[in-house]
Amino acid sequence: MDSLGVHRPRNVDWKRAAALLYGDWGTSKAYVIGLAFVAAGYSSLPIILAVCALTGIVGYNYLIVCRHYPDGGGVYSAAREQSRLLAVIGALLLVAGFIVTAALSGWAAMSYFKVPREYIAISTVSVIFAVGMINFFGPKHSGSFAVSLAVPTVVVVGFIIVLSLPHLTTRFLEPSHDTFGKNWMAFVGVILALSGVEAIANLTGVMKLDEGSSMDEPKITGTTRKSIWPVALEVVVGTSLLGWAMLSLPKSMEPQLLSRVEDMVSFLGEHYGTLALGAVFGKVFGIVVGVVVGLLLLSAVNTAVAAMIGMFYLLARDGEMPKVFGRLNPYGVPWLPLILAALLPMLVVIFTPNLESLADLYAIGVVGAITVNLGACSFNKRLHLRVAERVVMMGTFLVLFGVELTIAKTKGNALFFALCVLGLGLGLRGYAQKRAGLRTLTVTEEIAAAISPEGISEFRENLSPANTILVAARGLNPVLRFALEEARLRKASLYVLFVKEVAVTLPGPVESHEPPRWQDDKEASRIMYTMIGLGKENEVPVVPLYALSDNPAGTILDLSATLGVDILMLGTSHRRTLVSLLKGNIVTEVAKSLPENIQVVIYG
Repeated sequence: MDSLGVHRPRNVDWKRAAALLYGDWGTSKAYVIGLAFVAAGYSSLPIILAVCALTGIVGYNYLIVCRHYPDGGGVYSAAREQSRLLAVIGALLLVAGFIVTAALSGWAAMSYFKVPREYIAISTVSVIFAVGMINFFGPKHSGSFAVSLAVPTVVVVGFIIVLSLPHLTTRFLEPSHDTFGKNWMAFVGVILALSGVEAIANLTGVMKLDEGSSMDEPKITGTTRKSIWPVALEVVVGTSLLGWAMLSLPKSMEPQLLSRVEDMVSFLGEHYGTLALGAVFGKVFGIVVGVVVGLLLLSAVNTAVAAMIGMFYLLARDGEMPKVFGRLNPYGVPWLPLILAALLPMLVVIFTPNLESLADLYAIGVVGAITVNLGACSFNKRLHLRVAERVVMMGTFLVLFGVELTIAKTKGNALFFALCVLGLGLGLRGYAQKRAGLRTLTVTEEIAAAISPEGISEFRENLSPANTILVAARGLNPVLRFALEEARLRKASLYVLFVKEVAVTLPGPVESHEPPRWQDDKEASRIMYTMIGLGKENEVPVVPLYALSDNPAGTILDLSATLGVDILMLGTSHRRTLVSLLKGNIVTEVAKSLPENIQVVIYG
């Protein structure tokens, strides 16, 4: 929309946000403890505890980030206040993390499903391809799938911990005999529990507001606190106790532990279930754990693919990627981002021999994105951070920056992978800007402020909300003529709304980036130019409104309430289509939730 900001519907409560966060954050324990055992054996408990502690501290930092960015606090949104280039680098690092998340989660899922080792790679490629095919139709129901799997996973993890409590011991723990440098390397090698916080930061733009706040001054502190802290507590405590349960097994079982690194949680369920309730129960419980955790990992694959599509599309819409990245298929999904989101993880799986190698590639992207986010926030003087908050955030940034440098120095494949993603992404950005006729100039701060869009905000029109009509239409159909006639008779202002349905999970709200332009949409521009011309002929002020949305009904409701219109008109070009529309969700949702003082007119 050009003239007015569009708010995405805030319909995600803390329970759903927590479940979505757990779908990404909670899966880390499925492979973290096994990789820690490979790195340090029976002296790995301090490393597991250190990773859990860092996870909790990062969660605390993102509580602060979410409080200060209630309209979307992902790395792209936060870093963009400092530099567009820095924001693109952070976004590309996050894309690198998404690529490996899809590959790593798919590989781990196949391990939990007991796929033979020689077929894991081809099975993972097949699963990622299938997820890409599903996303061809848009990720409409993937979020609900992740939510439904969060509770069973928490239950089985909790049951494993309960079964292992009588057997926890420190008898087999060993002190580390390595130097600080080697222990630091082991610590860096198992930092795999951080990516979910970026997901929750990107969700703040659609979270339900706290009581007493408004769209103009949004506050979501209560929602983020309730969603982040329980999940962080489960991840930290659950991973720590599962790690201790693993290290409470006798050293005679070390060969078995090394052979089950990739499905360690399932192995622990099977072993402690056998000790508690017999061999049959242990076998069955191990299978149940494998299925539940494997399904959650498959959900993480889908989440990563959908998030990658959304990030590529956002960059294209912001002019940071070629326009071809924004071309949609009949179901509202961008063609090229969909292909890349499926193809890139498949290539990573094909050229990666095992789970440990995938873990190396994963850390450099995720840690890099979080480092950019926390660094941009801690150095942002416009954020009113308390001294203690800024100190903690700066300290966390320095630790993560050290981790990122260590990965870059010691893991050549990870550095090569990150440079390939950054090089390709920045190359496409340069090509997109060249095709758009953009040039980079160095000007003084005064000139930049004078020509920036924010500098002329006070000159935007402020139309009176009284006696106004909002018409939502998808084509030049009779409802537009009817709305124009009504506006002329009533001497009312006429808002013409065109909602472009996009089946893409966007990482952040529409209003935090470059607003979409109806002039760039062939169908919308045809309607808007026609209505503006007719409005001038009939002395009716016509205001074009344009929005991208994955929830057209919510967008229509939100704009109707925000503008305070008197009449909302909906219509179709054919009476038969009107019947289908009345049976569908849009009119039903609008009529059910629209304020009583707004009249609804359905024309057909």
